[in-house]
Amino acid sequence: MSGIFLGIVNRFTYFLAQSTGSFWMPERASTSAGEVDQLFYFIFWIAVFFFVLIVGLTILFVVRYRRRDSDQSEDSPHHNTPLEILWSVIPTILVIIIFVMGFKSYLNTATPAQNSYEILVTGQKWNWFFTYPNGHTDQELHVPVDQPVRLTLTSEDVIHSLFIPAFRIKMDAVPGRYNKTWFQATLPGQYPLLCAEYCGTGHSDMLSWCVVHEVGEFEKWLLAASDFLATMSPAEGGERLYQIKGCKQCHSVDGAAGIGPTFQNLFGTTRTMQDGGSVVAEENYIRESILEPMARLVAGYEPVMPTFQGKISDAEITALIAYLKKLAGLPDVAEDSSESAGAQEDQ
Repeated sequence: MSGIFLGIVNRFTYFLAQSTGSFWMPERASTSAGEVDQLFYFIFWIAVFFFVLIVGLTILFVVRYRRRDSDQSEDSPHHNTPLEILWSVIPTILVIIIFVMGFKSYLNTATPAQNSYEILVTGQKWNWFFTYPNGHTDQELHVPVDQPVRLTLTSEDVIHSLFIPAFRIKMDAVPGRYNKTWFQATLPGQYPLLCAEYCGTGHSDMLSWCVVHEVGEFEKWLLAASDFLATMSPAEGGERLYQIKGCKQCHSVDGAAGIGPTFQNLFGTTRTMQDGGSVVAEENYIRESILEPMARLVAGYEPVMPTFQGKISDAEITALIAYLKKLAGLPDVAEDSSESAGAQEDQ
């Protein structure tokens, strides 16, 4: 129960930061949002009209035709052709209008523009991963303004559902297949992005952001984001990778228990395997655990880690190893080298 309460609080504070928009809807920030809102408000006002009509007539009839002691029962009318035609034709017309509006909106969102910028979206308990054409993967969705963007979605485990309220788009990410949707953002800014399909205990934490960049700014961001290892020390780059590659979902860095072993003081320790053997957690073992996690399983943990074969480069593995060394109290190789170079220059 406490987990459910914390999840509700988490999502409430998450959307509180994005309080712009109308009473019913968040801010419109895509070309398709207007069509969705038109259909919503059309159905909404029809519902309001008939609610007021039915409740009003019910109250009127209760007051006007309430039973009195002097009343004598009369035969009730059993047929009225004009009235029956009226209450059959009007709903039929309204349903046809709703269908046409909805089908038109569906076709528009299901047919990506030919010049769309494509991004691969992967859902994994409990995080989103966005892979760009140059191979960079990020946990936030970054897109250019006023340019069609096509999302190709899949999942590593269970069904997730990508939902961006400001764009009025929602699409399932299903394991073993690819779904597609698209949008064209119209307003630069930062918009909530979440999972709308219950996917397990961490569902309420599967939150991210869609960042819409100004004209010309998206290309600069992608260039800088995809080359962060060149501007950071190995340990700093490894810490960034720990965040964006999803390691933090299963491995803590403060000693807390998790789905996988904690990274705190992991490097250099002896690990007991499920088959009774043991291995020292050094560079080669860590590399093997990332690329072939089922090769050797640590005792007490389930075999749930996916392989990162083809999803991570050698430079990124090296950076993660440097980060694990730092968590174990060992110096960063880059910092140590720079200090040594400085000492030599002083001499």
